[in-house]
Amino acid sequence: MLLKELTEAFGPTGFEDEVRGIVRRELDAMGLSVRTDVLGNVIASTGEHHPGPRVMLDAHMDEVGLMVTHIGEGREEGGLLRFRPLGGVDPRVLVSKPVLIGERRIPGVIGAKPVHLQQPSEREKPIPMEKLYIDIGARDADDARRHVKPGDPVVFATAYQELPHRMAKAKSFDDRVGCYILLEALRRWKGALPVFGAFTVQEEIGLRGAHAAAYQIEPDIAIALEGTVAHDVVGTPSHGQSTVVGKGPAITVQDGQTVANRRFAEFLWETAKARNIPVQWRRVKGGTNDFGAIHRVGKGVLGGAISVPVRYIHAPTQVVSLDDVSHAIDLVVAVLDEIAKGGFRP
Repeated sequence: MLLKELTEAFGPTGFEDEVRGIVRRELDAMGLSVRTDVLGNVIASTGEHHPGPRVMLDAHMDEVGLMVTHIGEGREEGGLLRFRPLGGVDPRVLVSKPVLIGERRIPGVIGAKPVHLQQPSEREKPIPMEKLYIDIGARDADDARRHVKPGDPVVFATAYQELPHRMAKAKSFDDRVGCYILLEALRRWKGALPVFGAFTVQEEIGLRGAHAAAYQIEPDIAIALEGTVAHDVVGTPSHGQSTVVGKGPAITVQDGQTVANRRFAEFLWETAKARNIPVQWRRVKGGTNDFGAIHRVGKGVLGGAISVPVRYIHAPTQVVSLDDVSHAIDLVVAVLDEIAKGGFRP
């Protein structure tokens, strides 16, 4: 299953090679024109010579992760690995989590001082990241160096699994779910319109790949396909629920870097309603996605984001509704149909 393969692939920020290989394999099988730029973005195109606005569909390939920075020496720390985050990782979710290190996927576990040995004041606050380490079972520093080195990337060791009621868990729905939606939309799209699929790098540390990709594509319209924060669990009042899992893909009104173009946001909404596709508004202003970089390129780019609600986003295990994923694919194809028919012009 492609979604399983994508989410289990090793691809923290700056190390997207394995994901890029899967994406290129799928695009090549579709017979699309495909290139990889100097940063590692994969850009596919179809209908490049057709009339109509140039549409850029974007999804980022990287996931949040960690990077080994130091191999401990001496009796107490010999062979233990210190690390720093790659992207926005909450240290509160890290203790005892299994991880995989480097291309060889060396297994390890994130450790900390046991609660039995902590001072009362230490128990009252989260353990800071500098107090955590990765244990790979090495006997000492020399043993550890045989397997890992500073600079090696780290991902969470979470397998994809489907849950009851069309739900699924994985480590990297942000944003492999967007990559999956983009691939499936390109597979289904048969219309006449210049469409560009950009699978970008390094979103989690500053939207870097999307900025370069947009300069190359020069789109008239851009849509970021993203996994977005869902907070619809116990203890959250309805007005505090940013998105609700199972209620359809979400359309952004405002986030940390953009205020949606009202005309385009309403076009997305009305297209969904006309096709009986469940849809919801993203009701939180924090965070952002690649459109935050794309819309600033050149003379400016009109567009927005279509997002799948993700519970526990940026955590070792994330949860989505597969119905939301399916409906997001339907919406992207429907939007392309409407643009091709002249239903929206920038």
